[in-house]
Amino acid sequence: MKNNFSLYKIMVGFLMTLIGIKAPALAQQTIGTKNIVIVHGAFADGSGWEKVFKILQARGYNVTMVQNPLTSLEDDVAATERILDKQDGPTVLVGHSWGGAVITQAGVHPKVASLVYVAAFVPELGESALDLIKTAPPAAENGILPPDEKGFVWYDKAKYHAGFAADLSKDKAAFMYASQGPIAVKCFLTPLSQAAWKTKPSYAIVATEDRSINPSIERTMYKRAGATVTEIKGSHVLFMSNPKAVADVIEAAAKHTIK
Repeated sequence: MKNNFSLYKIMVGFLMTLIGIKAPALAQQTIGTKNIVIVHGAFADGSGWEKVFKILQARGYNVTMVQNPLTSLEDDVAATERILDKQDGPTVLVGHSWGGAVITQAGVHPKVASLVYVAAFVPELGESALDLIKTAPPAAENGILPPDEKGFVWYDKAKYHAGFAADLSKDKAAFMYASQGPIAVKCFLTPLSQAAWKTKPSYAIVATEDRSINPSIERTMYKRAGATVTEIKGSHVLFMSNPKAVADVIEAAAKHTIK
C-alpha cells in the first residue's frame, strides 16, 4: 500500500509539472497579434487616427503611426519598414487610401501577419494607384487636383469638406485642409513590385459614402484580393467619424493572426 501511495504522489507531481510547463505555452497561443502599425494616406497625416489609436490602446494593443513623407512609393515603404523593424513580434499593418498601396508593397516584411485596408488602394503586381483610379468615374465632389509645377498633388479647398471629410464638421475639415499633406504624383504612377495580400490574410473596409475613392473601386479591389470585407457608412475619413467600427475590424485582423 505504501509503495502504491508513493507511486501515486510521483504521478501527481509529474502531471503538475507538465501542467506548469504547458500552461504558459497555452497562454501564448491564445493571445493574438498585439502590434498594430497604421499608414496614413494622402492629403492628411497620422494625427487623424487618434481616436482609433486610443480605442485600440485601451484594448491592450501596441499601436504605432507611420508618418510617411508622401514623396514616392519607395520613400513611404522605407518609412513603414523602419517602424516595422522596431516591432517586437507579429504585426497588423493598416493602410488608408494611398497607404493601401504602401502596405501592399511593405506588407511582405516578415513581421507583418495580416493587412487591413481602410478605404484604400489594393494594387496588383505591376499595377499603380492611378491604374485603379481610372477604373471608375470620380464623384462630382472629388477634389483631387492635377499636379502642380513641382509634381505634387493637392486637394481642392472648395471640395475638401464634401469630397474628403463630409461626415466631419466644417471647422474640422477646414483645419484638415490647412494641414493637408500633398502627395508626389509619381506615387500614383509607380507600379508595385510586391503584393503582400497574395500571401497574407487581409481585411478591408468599404467607406460607402466615399467621394475620393469610388466605393465600387474599393469593392472590386477587395474582392480580387480575397479580403474579408466590412462596409461602413462614412466618408473617406470614416476612421475619424466612426473610429470604433474601424477599430473593431483592425482587432478582428489581430485575432485572425493568433499563433
